[in-house]
Amino acid sequence: MAESSIIQVRNLAVEFRTDEGIVNAVKSISFEIPRGKTVGLVGESGSGKSVTSLAVMRLIPDPPGKIKSGEILLNGKNLLKLSESQMRHIRGNEISMIFQEPMTSLNPVFTVGDQISETLILHQKMSKSAAMVKVLDLLKQVGIPNPTERVKSYPHELSGGQRQRVMIAMAIACEPDLLIADEPTTALDVTIQKQILDLLADLQKKYQMSMLFITHDLGVIADIADEVVVMYRGDIVEKGSCEEIFLRPKHPYTKGLLACRPSLEKNPRRLPVVSDFMSADGKERVGETGAQKLQKQTRTISTDQSTLLEIKNIKKHFPLQKGLFGGVKSWVKAVDDVSLSVRKGRTLGLVGESGCGKTTLGRTILRLVEPTAGSIVYSGTDITQLDREAMRAMRRKMQIIFQDPYASLNPRMTVGAALMEPMIIHNLGGNRGERLEMAGELMKKVNLDRNMLNRYPHEFSGGQRQRICIARALAVKPEFIICDESVSALDVSIQAQILNLLLDLQEELHLTYVFISHDLAVVKFISDEVAVMYNGKVVEMNDAVGIYEAPQHDYTKKLLSAIPKGMPKHLM
Repeated sequence: MAESSIIQVRNLAVEFRTDEGIVNAVKSISFEIPRGKTVGLVGESGSGKSVTSLAVMRLIPDPPGKIKSGEILLNGKNLLKLSESQMRHIRGNEISMIFQEPMTSLNPVFTVGDQISETLILHQKMSKSAAMVKVLDLLKQVGIPNPTERVKSYPHELSGGQRQRVMIAMAIACEPDLLIADEPTTALDVTIQKQILDLLADLQKKYQMSMLFITHDLGVIADIADEVVVMYRGDIVEKGSCEEIFLRPKHPYTKGLLACRPSLEKNPRRLPVVSDFMSADGKERVGETGAQKLQKQTRTISTDQSTLLEIKNIKKHFPLQKGLFGGVKSWVKAVDDVSLSVRKGRTLGLVGESGCGKTTLGRTILRLVEPTAGSIVYSGTDITQLDREAMRAMRRKMQIIFQDPYASLNPRMTVGAALMEPMIIHNLGGNRGERLEMAGELMKKVNLDRNMLNRYPHEFSGGQRQRICIARALAVKPEFIICDESVSALDVSIQAQILNLLLDLQEELHLTYVFISHDLAVVKFISDEVAVMYNGKVVEMNDAVGIYEAPQHDYTKKLLSAIPKGMPKHLM
């Protein structure tokens, strides 16, 4: 084994036994992690990157999974030859892992202090009191405010960024040689993501750790990795230094991943996708495709100047504290005196961090939550004055696409039934046969096969489920759609496909969008105008190019500076 490497993976193969047969999740891959360096493991969902990390930790569930062959050498020891008790000593002490979703990784019935101290008591044989002293120091290191109070908090009492910091504190508690970070920033706002990336880089330097950083986003990898390993369908298709991968990518899949992230500098008509660079059988495409020609064209803005939606002084306040006799003592001003307008055929981007009020504003526009004050004028009608029946009829024109497609679809309904349900509610289609035909046409519109109508939501990928949610929103032939973080949970390559689809549908059906996101790069690509929200207020509004080129508010500047640049700093 090379002395400069802390871990070496040789010919690792992992398979899973399913009802349909054996799935080869990882196919005889080899790579190593240099001592004190960060290796970025990149690929789309299903590429095998998380399975690889679980194999290194010896956490593959058997059955149905099995490490079929290979070696995993940690400081010369083959982890695949060790007993489970020996591996328990290595986990936490020598190798630690930060999982993707901290809320499901932390125990909801124990305080964060108890959960971090458990690691120290188990692996370092510390007393309870000594462990708690160390826990306070760890919470301070990872930037948790007021650690003496937060140590007594339960996971649900912390924000998403704070929960991820707790997971990092737990992972570094025993000062491991190798830290595995599995998508640690995927569900976070860009500003929190930048803080977590900076924190990991600082801790790595301090403890001289090696790190395996797993993500689907090469833009994030550019900010943190020294070397990059690219995985596709269980194979490693390319590996090299950050400089080699970003300046001289060889494999078409790598080129596709690099290209599909929205750029702040350009304003293309369409985003590149992986299929522009490689065919389904993995071969590189030769010559310029029609999609690539569209990427060279600049987006045009609708010339229609008529206003479809006007929001005037909208407020939405939630009671926070009630007094002894039921009176409200304080309020959370989720939306606080917001006024804006959306013109026909255009997209208004609503951007801000979690908790800024953008989702509440989106739901208030549709009266899914009732406004505290203000008016919402849609096509000349103040919808805040409509009764329940009139509002239901109005919702045929106004629809929403939610963030989580799996939670938005009924797991017991086939896709066909889910698409036909809003048609039944709004009396569209004369009979079941007509509605089924309309559902088939909707599937075609979102680039899915109509033969999939009899399938259930769990039988689709995340990107396909989001397409189905878009089709469901289109089922009642609306004029206006709110897209609430509708691409934030998707791989960057799938995200590009969905953004292109939304633009295609807008052109074809003359739709008007309000696009809600925490990512200014995504918002700039799809939007004509952008409103920046902070603490329930719109602090800045401009056209998409103006927001990027001449931001006025400090908060807008902060959001822009947090966006991954997509290129290692030393190469910029």
